[in-house]
Amino acid sequence: MGALTLNQVTKSFGTTQVIKGVDLNVEDGEFCVFVGPSGCGKSTLLRMIAGLEDVTSGDVTIDGARVNDLAPARREIAMVFQSYALYPHLTVRDNMGLALKQAGTPRAQILQATEKAAEMLALAHLLERRPAELSGGQRQRVAIGRAIVRRPKLFLFDEPLSNLDAALRVQTRIEIARLHRELGATMIYVTHDQVEAMTLADKIVVLRGGVVEQVGRPMDLYNDPDNTFVAGFIGSPQMNFLDAGKLGLRSDRLGIRPEHLVPGGGQISGRVSHVEKLGGETLVYLSSDDHGLLTVRLFGEQDYAVDEVVGLGFEPNRAFHFDAEGRRLR
Repeated sequence: MGALTLNQVTKSFGTTQVIKGVDLNVEDGEFCVFVGPSGCGKSTLLRMIAGLEDVTSGDVTIDGARVNDLAPARREIAMVFQSYALYPHLTVRDNMGLALKQAGTPRAQILQATEKAAEMLALAHLLERRPAELSGGQRQRVAIGRAIVRRPKLFLFDEPLSNLDAALRVQTRIEIARLHRELGATMIYVTHDQVEAMTLADKIVVLRGGVVEQVGRPMDLYNDPDNTFVAGFIGSPQMNFLDAGKLGLRSDRLGIRPEHLVPGGGQISGRVSHVEKLGGETLVYLSSDDHGLLTVRLFGEQDYAVDEVVGLGFEPNRAFHFDAEGRRLR
């Protein structure tokens, strides 16, 4: 239950096409993340799966059944939004069980479902509280619990962590990953944060301008990107791109991740423009006349002075080669 297929799906608003022929298969039980910059179409694509946006052309199928013409309530999906969208006058218990109540589910079954979901989400002691009495992280867990009690075929998450602070984002991310393991459900998750994508996904779909640039497992995209867009988007800090010709190489562009640039080499030189000491790692930003701004990622605490000239080296097998259009050279 919960397999999703998109076949040449498009979406147009008037004469403007925002989703441009997307093909995708999401297996039953898979955690799939749509990632990309603002305006790439990831939320629109999610809303098309949910039935909140019409499909201009192509097919959306869930478990082999075409759902283009089905209302959202009939698609057996549950959606968790960026905003919590909780009813302020209802308790946690009633917010979580409202959809079941509206569907005419027997009260005993509603109580059983809400209590089970509350136990999974560490909300059992909060069931009689109202949203105003909860923290942001607790409210988001209530919204997730409201989705769980419905036992949908598909869970859809639209940037659910963006309203939380950094510590809560990490905590809630861990809880979502644990829920996926426990439920074994199919989850589609939208984010612009590639760290969320890398840490949660079984499969990542990288989007740009309504087009799928690459689909794959997180580390496959990291280690084997198809083009400079994917190489630069996946990985934090992002990949450095160098002028290969000025290094005497035959490709047009060379990509090297910050952790693979090693101080003390003679292949590249740059002047330190900024240093970020993060405790467990140090990020050194260098300005190079030949290659622009470069980022070096070093383990532990490192001391560099602004305007210090630093030589850098790299192992050739750590470099990625791209042509003038940004396509990976194999």
